[in-house]
Amino acid sequence: MIDVTQQIESVNRQVGTRVLEDGRAHVVGVSRVYDVPLEDLWDACSNPERIPLWFLPVTGELRTGGRYQLEGNAGGTVLRCEPPVGFSATWEYGEELSWIEVRMTREDGSARFVLEHTAHIEDERWTEYGPGAVGVGWDLMLVGLTVHLSTGAAVDPREAMLWSASDEGRRFVTASSDAWYRANVAGGADPRAARASADRTTAFYTGADDPGGSAG
Repeated sequence: MIDVTQQIESVNRQVGTRVLEDGRAHVVGVSRVYDVPLEDLWDACSNPERIPLWFLPVTGELRTGGRYQLEGNAGGTVLRCEPPVGFSATWEYGEELSWIEVRMTREDGSARFVLEHTAHIEDERWTEYGPGAVGVGWDLMLVGLTVHLSTGAAVDPREAMLWSASDEGRRFVTASSDAWYRANVAGGADPRAARASADRTTAFYTGADDPGGSAG
């Protein structure tokens, strides 16, 4: 489906914190440059007829103040929409509320995609899984966007699911989790604790047993 090593290495990952009105929140960010015009990147990420070609079917009103819902996933309210440079929205999944911000910029004839996901996460849960809990999911999302932008074709959901369960898919998840471990350490996390968190995240996504009983 993709070159795993190239995809992992093409994405920049950042882990940090942000102080909001109701307390400190964790921030997980991904960015990647695509060899497409800025307007094409914007259309791929904002056109409700095109989003399902690489991500998930979406319903609602994709405008400031509008509500949206991704099929089988999160929904929320669009807080800001500024074509073609970005948007922000709440990210509501079950009872959990967090926020996403997408920014796009021109870069040497190409376009850079930046996504930041901000969430209040209990210390115990963050310690258990770290940034990879959501970061691996965003990495998988970028796989779909990469395939679509590079080929112009739709990503077949069935093929994507088969790939995710394949040896190559598990290798991708393992590499993604390890990349989030490095980003976590670069963000100031204790290396030993970050390694244990990443191992638990890898086990969760690949369906493996918890490594070494480290989840305790």
